[in-house]
Amino acid sequence: MSHFQFISKNETDTKKFAQAFASQLEKQDIIILTGELGSGKTKFTEGILSYFGLENEISSPTFTIVNEYQKDNINIYHFDVYRLEDSSEFYEIGGEEYFENGICLIEWGELIEDAIPNNHLQITFNKDEINENTRILAIKTNSKKWEDYFENFKY
Repeated sequence: MSHFQFISKNETDTKKFAQAFASQLEKQDIIILTGELGSGKTKFTEGILSYFGLENEISSPTFTIVNEYQKDNINIYHFDVYRLEDSSEFYEIGGEEYFENGICLIEWGELIEDAIPNNHLQITFNKDEINENTRILAIKTNSKKWEDYFENFKY
């Protein structure tokens, strides 16, 4: 497991970072997005969707648990599991079946981490105490693909 960090000075930075990152995404990639409310998880997701030309289709999955997007035979699943009691509820909705069928972005994924395959990537969004627009993105990788990518990351 490797750790990386990205400093975002504003929402635009977060979206640009996500767009660059999205260029590497492929079926079966699982990204856990964690951090307090208003820390940038949804802005990051907007950046990923904009890379795929889907920025006008984003809606928060807060009440539906998962929103599905499709572009050029690529499925993108955006989960918000905040309201789930535990991972058993994730299994009840067939959550694990999504992992093999597309790219999974899971907000609050730490709540169901025992249901998520080990090869996931986790990004924790932290607010900066000095500048209210700055976010520190702490990135934990569990695969060589992501280690190589972030070691050489430039945007």
